[in-house]
Amino acid sequence: MSALSGIKRFVLWDFPRAGWQYDVIVALILAFIFLTPRDFFRDQPKPSQVIMMPSEHGANVYWMEPELLGGVPESERPSKAAVLIRNRTHKKQDVVRLETIFDAEKDIKGYMAYTKP
Repeated sequence: MSALSGIKRFVLWDFPRAGWQYDVIVALILAFIFLTPRDFFRDQPKPSQVIMMPSEHGANVYWMEPELLGGVPESERPSKAAVLIRNRTHKKQDVVRLETIFDAEKDIKGYMAYTKP
């Protein structure tokens, strides 16, 4: 019954603040926080896939990751981009121009969407 009582006290945090048991539990919690590798939780920060860039000539400019428009036919890409931007900004914006950005090997790196409200 003593082991069950000890577990109950541990779970309910039933130790006096200045006691050694309290200090041991705090040390265990801190060790868990600082010594557990980030990969253990598979919780990596994910950047936004639609990013607002500095505007030019009154138009808003958005960078879009290539996988967002990858399977979309070229004729439908501006309307799909407008929907993605509307979901991100919660404002209706028309895509005036959509540029495909390539790298040196001619792989698609992303899209630049130019919009007007």
